[in-house]
Amino acid sequence: MAHVHPYKHSHEPLTGKNLFISILLNVLITVAQVIGGLVSGSLALLSDALHNFTDVISLIISYIANKLTRKKASTHRTFGYKRAEIMAAFVNASTLLVIAVLLIIEAVKRFKDPQIIGSNLVIILSFIAIVANGLSVLFLKKDAGRNINMKSAYIHLLTDMMASVAVLIGGILMKYFQIYWIDSVLTFLIACYLVFVGFDLLKNSTRMLMLFTPEHVDIKEVVRQVHKIPKVNKLHHIHVWCLNDDELHLEAHLDFKEDVTLSQFNSVLEDIETVLQDNFGINHINIQPEFNKEDPKDYIVQD
Repeated sequence: MAHVHPYKHSHEPLTGKNLFISILLNVLITVAQVIGGLVSGSLALLSDALHNFTDVISLIISYIANKLTRKKASTHRTFGYKRAEIMAAFVNASTLLVIAVLLIIEAVKRFKDPQIIGSNLVIILSFIAIVANGLSVLFLKKDAGRNINMKSAYIHLLTDMMASVAVLIGGILMKYFQIYWIDSVLTFLIACYLVFVGFDLLKNSTRMLMLFTPEHVDIKEVVRQVHKIPKVNKLHHIHVWCLNDDELHLEAHLDFKEDVTLSQFNSVLEDIETVLQDNFGINHINIQPEFNKEDPKDYIVQD
């Protein structure tokens, strides 16, 4: 098989520095909110603290995964730890959903039995959390667009900031209008939003872990484009998957119309790599050349 790496990646590796700063900020927020929630009796504040605590764990997981991905490959780990960040995203998405369910249960219980809450402390701590989480969101916003692991950390922090905004609104309503049931309602809404964003992240990370074909890649269109190249008869036995956010792989058998030489094969490969990179973003290509070989010629072959 010919294994081709068409293009080098132009962006710099993610260092994890911003993640580390976000971890420190969230540790401070969590400690403050736990104390404040216990003193004030606010379930929304405690739920926000619990969410912040899961953020700390998630950010630590993301930070470790980010460090692992930069370890070199070896004979025992030929891909290195390149999939560590996908696993981190999967774990982080799972925790979002678990916490959301727990918050919904507690919100329903508290709605049936509203408690008088110290709103002043709720307002102060939620405002501090908004500022700290807002800074963390800004730190990770750029990296979130490049990496599913950073995106999972970013979503945790973004939902935390939104939750803190909701808690602040609730604190104001409780202080000036004595609407104490709003604490439970806001907790429920926060949890519902966590389910929404957590499920999407869980779906995407699961697709990558299961080596599913990325949604933007149409296998039939890949075949049509490759078949336009001279000397190519049929591309078949195709596998397309994401190793991580940076590497999109294609592995396939390529049947030729004639018995080509190695230099001719190399020329065809260059054309294929250009087509696949430009049209589908596929940057790692592994092709097995064939000529009149008796084997299944289906696009997808169940091994």
